[in-house]
Amino acid sequence: MLRLILPLAYRVRRCAMALLRWRTRGVKLLVFDRDGRVLLARHRYGRSDLHMLPGGGIARAETPETAAARELREETGCIARGLRIVARYESRTEGRRDTVFLFTAQTDDTPVPDGRELAEAAFHPLGDLPATLSPATRRRIEEWNGARERSKDW
Repeated sequence: MLRLILPLAYRVRRCAMALLRWRTRGVKLLVFDRDGRVLLARHRYGRSDLHMLPGGGIARAETPETAAARELREETGCIARGLRIVARYESRTEGRRDTVFLFTAQTDDTPVPDGRELAEAAFHPLGDLPATLSPATRRRIEEWNGARERSKDW
């Protein structure tokens, strides 16, 4: 039942946030395994056809660092090692103002999608990324590799 309700709730929430112009804060993570592969996820809601960096919202009174570690653990079961902030971005997509904190980390764990939010979570070689990579994820990886100048916008 939750799998049916989640996509609808996501759309309703997105519309409400745009109408009310809520300001949100979130985190995204560039997580690498021992082989230098990057962790990508596919959600069960929103653009479920796209591979993205794992992440999520920052709870009230939660630091971005704590949120990054929590989101990674909740969504994939992975524990972040060497968690550090890379950049802060602003986003105005979906009609709202959003601040996104990008972190990098390593993990020795095998990702297991939570089954609620994520449909898929797996490591991918940087030289062989899925064709279904989201544009924002592609930009962040290109910035990380030095193939693109870092932007202030998500």
